[in-house]
Amino acid sequence: MAEVADNTSANANNGQKSFFDLGSFVGDLNIEDEIASADISLEGLEEELQECKTDDVVANILSKGTTLREYTKGVENNLRQVELDSIQDYIKESDNLVSLHDQIRDCDMILTQMETLLSGFQGEIGSISSDIKILQEKSMDMGLRLKNRKVAESKLAKFVEDIIVPPRMIDIIVDGEVNEEYMRTLEILSKKLKYSDADLMVKTSKALKDVRPELQRLRQKAVSKVFDFMVQKLYSLRKPKTNIQILQQSVLLKYKYILSFLKEHGKEVYLEVRAAYTDTMNKVLSAQFRAYIQALEKLQLDIATSNDLIGVETRSTGLFLRGREPLKNRSAVFALGERINILKEIEEPPLIPHIAEASSKKYPYEVLFRSLHKLLMDTASSEYLFCDDFFGEQTMFYDIFAGTGGPFSVIDEHFGTILPNSFDAIGLLLMIRIIYHHQLVMSRRRIPCLDSYLDKVNIALWPRFKMVFDLHLNSLRNANIRTLWEDDVHPHYVIRRYAEFTASLIHLNVEYGDGQLELNLERLRMAVDDSLVKLAQMFAKQKQQTVFLINNYDMTISVLKEAGPDGGKIQQHFEELLKNNTSIFVEELLLEHFSDLIKFVKTRGSEDPSIGTERPITIAEVEPIVKDFASRWKAAIELMHNDVITSFSNFLCGMDILRAALTQLLLYYTRLSDCIKRINGGSTLNKDLVSISSIVYEIRKYSRTF
Repeated sequence: MAEVADNTSANANNGQKSFFDLGSFVGDLNIEDEIASADISLEGLEEELQECKTDDVVANILSKGTTLREYTKGVENNLRQVELDSIQDYIKESDNLVSLHDQIRDCDMILTQMETLLSGFQGEIGSISSDIKILQEKSMDMGLRLKNRKVAESKLAKFVEDIIVPPRMIDIIVDGEVNEEYMRTLEILSKKLKYSDADLMVKTSKALKDVRPELQRLRQKAVSKVFDFMVQKLYSLRKPKTNIQILQQSVLLKYKYILSFLKEHGKEVYLEVRAAYTDTMNKVLSAQFRAYIQALEKLQLDIATSNDLIGVETRSTGLFLRGREPLKNRSAVFALGERINILKEIEEPPLIPHIAEASSKKYPYEVLFRSLHKLLMDTASSEYLFCDDFFGEQTMFYDIFAGTGGPFSVIDEHFGTILPNSFDAIGLLLMIRIIYHHQLVMSRRRIPCLDSYLDKVNIALWPRFKMVFDLHLNSLRNANIRTLWEDDVHPHYVIRRYAEFTASLIHLNVEYGDGQLELNLERLRMAVDDSLVKLAQMFAKQKQQTVFLINNYDMTISVLKEAGPDGGKIQQHFEELLKNNTSIFVEELLLEHFSDLIKFVKTRGSEDPSIGTERPITIAEVEPIVKDFASRWKAAIELMHNDVITSFSNFLCGMDILRAALTQLLLYYTRLSDCIKRINGGSTLNKDLVSISSIVYEIRKYSRTF
């Protein structure tokens, strides 16, 4: 602050040299009087002095010992001097201030003029905005009127376009050839005809009254022309050796729109075209199927006649009644054999008759049946889809196929002559299975047109099969046993027929589980059981009866096993009979060679000699039996072996029976040995007893031959 005071004083001195002394005008300013006159409060002074102790200015004043009053007075003098200097500077710049004032006044005048100008401009802008709004409203009104005129113009243009008949269209309809361009023109004509009838306002318009007659004349001309064209195309289907499917797909379908045009604008003519096509296809397909059936009939191989039954005596019918038919075909009457392969060929193409005829092949009827129905399925599927695509009518198929003299009638006529003369039960069941698979094929194709026909064929086949089956059943029930009997214990030909026939039907029923067929097979099984027992009773000896039954049961089981792994209840039945008769034969065989041994073991072998009985077992009673067995047991076993070999046609079955007999013999002799051990003094017979190990060794020797 001292430096400020010094500077102030210096400036004051310099000012006094240049300018006049302002002090003389201003006078002294006495602050002390003002301070003395004011009310002073010293409250808080102590705290403020403590805070100011650290201030540099205060510290400097205190260090110099200057009083506060003196310092204050110096500051006031400095302030006064600065004020005088400021006034002096203002006076010095007075000219500039005047000039600045003039400039500000000029600017103010200019701004006033600008304000006036802008006010006028604002008024003009308001007027322009009003004009623009008016123009905008006029523009919107004009736009709306333009839009309405465009809509009216488009409707009018469409109306004119829809009813006008261009000369080019007339030329094409009247003189043009029926081709793709002609059909496009028909589409245009169809639209015009439908438009003229769609709206009441259009119908009543004056413009249409002039055009309608021309449209109707064009419609009549077009209908007449396409009718002649379609009839000509349909007649081409009647040409011999024509591939109908190719003609339908490559030619007729290209003109599908013609049928749509006729449906809409020439219903009567459309019905004529439809009738012409139906009649044409009915006759063409009927002729084709009739020719195919006639060709197939030349390939038929007759399998069975009314005399080819299970219970019919062979010598009475005679193979010579079959003419020149090969003997191998006779086996197909009862055995399925390779005929089952027909079910694996369901999807194979139909037979080509002239190729098969050239190779001199003959086929069982089920092969021809499958081929005929495969051709029917393919033809029907193609025709059904074509009728739906070309005419848009699936029902036309039934008019073609089921109509008078149609393919269904031709096949029914053929089937009506074949079925009543069919006595081949296996062939009939194969045909039933073929129909089942054909139904699956049509189901996968999603084409239902043959559902009712295939059901009808199936319904016709089942009664015929049942009738032929009953013929076989009755042939067993009514068989003359004396005529059928042959003095031979080997399997009987009637039982072999039954086994092969049953195995064939079981095989054909594996995947179908027909309960009715199983019941019929059970009836047939009961009939053959009765016949077999009656045939066995024709033998004089019980042993021959048993051998005869065992051979026939074993053969039946073997045939049933060849047909499939599971013969069901019928196989189990014969296995039980075989087991029972085997036990009977074993006893008979042992009694024939070791009757004394067996009778003793059965009657006395279970008695305990240590317990008192009315007639105790003695050495004298047992010794002859022991010595007799020891002297000839090996020779007897050899005789049993030879007897079994000659008695049973199945070597494996015979060896099983021999082994069972030897095992049973071992059991009897073991019981005899145990009984001897319990007799007092029985040890004296040990030298005559045959060791069990020797018998076991002998049994094993025969087992090795097995």
